[in-house]
Amino acid sequence: MTPPPLGRPRRKGEPSFDPALDDLPLVAARDALHKGRWSDARRLLAETGEDWDRRGHRLAVLGEVRTSVAWAREWQLAEPDSSAAATLLACGTVFRALRGQDPPEAARARCLAAAQLAPRDPTPWLALLLLARGTGTDDERARAFDQVRARHPDHHHAHHLMAACLAEHQRDDRDDPLHEVYDFAAWAAEQAPADSALAVLPVVAHAERYRVLARAGLADRDPTASGHWTTQRARQVMKAAFDWWLEWDEDADDGACHPRRKIDLNYLAHAKLHEGRPAEAAALLGRIGPYVTPAPWSYPDRDPRQALRAARRLLFGTG
Repeated sequence: MTPPPLGRPRRKGEPSFDPALDDLPLVAARDALHKGRWSDARRLLAETGEDWDRRGHRLAVLGEVRTSVAWAREWQLAEPDSSAAATLLACGTVFRALRGQDPPEAARARCLAAAQLAPRDPTPWLALLLLARGTGTDDERARAFDQVRARHPDHHHAHHLMAACLAEHQRDDRDDPLHEVYDFAAWAAEQAPADSALAVLPVVAHAERYRVLARAGLADRDPTASGHWTTQRARQVMKAAFDWWLEWDEDADDGACHPRRKIDLNYLAHAKLHEGRPAEAAALLGRIGPYVTPAPWSYPDRDPRQALRAARRLLFGTG
């Protein structure tokens, strides 16, 4: 996911598809990193402290900057013992490996080096899970996920990654209501605290399974026509997640709210739209605002902008 070029204004209401979402301090630090000012990232990460979900979100977004590896090395020259610099270098090298610019082994070594410098921080292991998601085995993904959970049991990004990985396990020519991804998501939601955003993970799992089934030709490529969101089990999952949102929705202007909450709202709005609940979908899209994410609107292989325009036309009469 690539943000709009620096300096180009975005029309009001146009989706940003920016992985930084609504984290404006992160956007500022990323822009500074593009220009070689790593001190802004240093200050941002120092302020983030041990808010592990926010730290992982911010380091993943900073790591996607094409020049992040070069500037992280500059930072390390100035502060050789900085665990934040080592983790930024690890994240940047992971994204280079995923783009085919560096060997996975180099990225893996950077992640392990960062983990040694920051033994309590799950972020180096999150980076290793991102790497394993693209280049590793099931065992490597499971090991990295276990290391993240050992440090932060409710880690949002790690659970999303594992849901996507598990959804891709396909043993026959149908959707199994007892598929492991559904069990995994239900387990994660049940063991998490009542206010945890992992309550929406079963909806995420449902969308990830649809992506896999539709791409394999086992479900209609039109999400609504597929009926994937209208089974009794699916409706129960969607209702539980929507009820959770009504109870625990946070003020969008509150800096303490979950850094990746907009991702959950995208999955929930998409699910409600294809479940045939337009009022609920409209309320969620209104809460999302411009912070639209490509997934799941792109599933199985749609243009997310066109899918979003179609949804807005249906719900609001506008594109």
